[in-house]
Amino acid sequence: MLLFRLLKIIAVALCFGLDEFLRGQSRIGGPLAALRVVLFWRDFPAPRAVRLRMALEALGPIFVKFGQILSTRRDLLQDDIAAELAKLQDQVPPFPGDEAITVIERAQGKPLAKIFKSFDRVALASASVAQVHLAELHDGREAAVKILRPGIAGVIRNDLALLDAGASLMEWLWADGKRLKPNEVVAEFGRHLNDELDLMREAANASQLHRNFAGSPLLLVPEVYWELCSAEVMVMQRMRGTPVSHVDALRAQGVDIPKLARAGVEIFFTQVFRDGFFHADMHPGNIFVTPGGQYIALDFGIMGTLTPTDKSYLARNFLAFFRRDYRRVAEAHIESGWAPPGTRVDEFETAIRAVCEPIFDKPLKEISFGKLLLRLFQTSRRFNMQIQPQLVMLQKTLLNIEGLGRDLDPDLDLWATAKPFLERWMSEQVGWRALLRQVQDEAPLWAATLPQLPRLIHRALAEDRGTPLEKQIERLQNEQQRLRKKLALVTALFAISVAASACLSWMR
Repeated sequence: MLLFRLLKIIAVALCFGLDEFLRGQSRIGGPLAALRVVLFWRDFPAPRAVRLRMALEALGPIFVKFGQILSTRRDLLQDDIAAELAKLQDQVPPFPGDEAITVIERAQGKPLAKIFKSFDRVALASASVAQVHLAELHDGREAAVKILRPGIAGVIRNDLALLDAGASLMEWLWADGKRLKPNEVVAEFGRHLNDELDLMREAANASQLHRNFAGSPLLLVPEVYWELCSAEVMVMQRMRGTPVSHVDALRAQGVDIPKLARAGVEIFFTQVFRDGFFHADMHPGNIFVTPGGQYIALDFGIMGTLTPTDKSYLARNFLAFFRRDYRRVAEAHIESGWAPPGTRVDEFETAIRAVCEPIFDKPLKEISFGKLLLRLFQTSRRFNMQIQPQLVMLQKTLLNIEGLGRDLDPDLDLWATAKPFLERWMSEQVGWRALLRQVQDEAPLWAATLPQLPRLIHRALAEDRGTPLEKQIERLQNEQQRLRKKLALVTALFAISVAASACLSWMR
């Protein structure tokens, strides 16, 4: 099966003339020239960019997603290719409306007329894994209905198996293979892609993000209509707005574009550092804007999560980076275990400075994160750093944010915009605010544990009946001393908590 899929990929590439993109490559120039002679009968009336887009569509969802990511990298692609690949964001050919209705009726177990007051058979938008239809509920609410493509699970499963085989081959053949952990990266990508095949998970993601940004002036997230959701169908509130890529239309509506770009950066950092839960598929097809300049998030199939340790590490690195404290960046890498323990801090600091210093004080239009990441990759190889698969989605999202920011406001100062947010976030993680929050979080546990201390002491003594009396007495005295210290600490922290709470209430 994998061999058949590989042959299909090669056949599709040749059928659409994608070998044209490899012309001028000295190592394979000869074989390509011979291949073109053999395939002399091919005729390509369509431009190369159109043929590339059509080939990715023919190969299936994983390749379409690859094209979506590429479409945001206008600094790395020629204009004709970037513009054509942008159509993959929401213009993938739809499947018939009758098939969509069949899926809905099977999921709900009743006729369409009993589910919706009206249903548009023509898809509003069609992507690689699912498509969206508009509908109206019987109570008058407008809804967007997302329906999974029939048979898509098998296609994705085969493509992931092919990617995994390729990763294993790369790890075996390439000297850097084990350090880059390609199998773990593919597994991480596959986990997120498989999540897209269960629309109940996507509905749960949307509900969580909706709760995180409830009342936010920056971001709107549609409400999920749970009673109509299933693994194959997701029904949510219909949102109205203009695609974020239509900058001229947004300007005509009076939207402040530079302010919109800054808000996008704040939304990204809020998701990552405040919540540790972020939208990891933020290409322009998934983001709309209201006339009032508020973002609308759509498509919640791929979400990223970060542990408190990951968030702390990233925040310290970003903050040190924004302050140009490259030694602290180097130390944080070593402390976290991402760089080997024997790494010389001074050499690592110098290497990081050489990569990062040239991009400071420059607007976004003069910075390429693609090239920056390439240089960081070269540095990581030199110092034998370990790739962190759990951050692959974050890196992908950061590239999407850069592409979005570049389209909205090329003069955006990304560093100046992000630095105050990170400083504020870090101030909440240390100092008296953090102490107060920890006391409040731990207070219920302390309240439940303190009454149990005599019983716990009695149990400990009962377990030690076989020991000499002197040792039991000594242990009891030590235990009492520790309990006195803990009780004193608990009392002090509780008093601080009460006083701080009273102070905060007074200030309000």
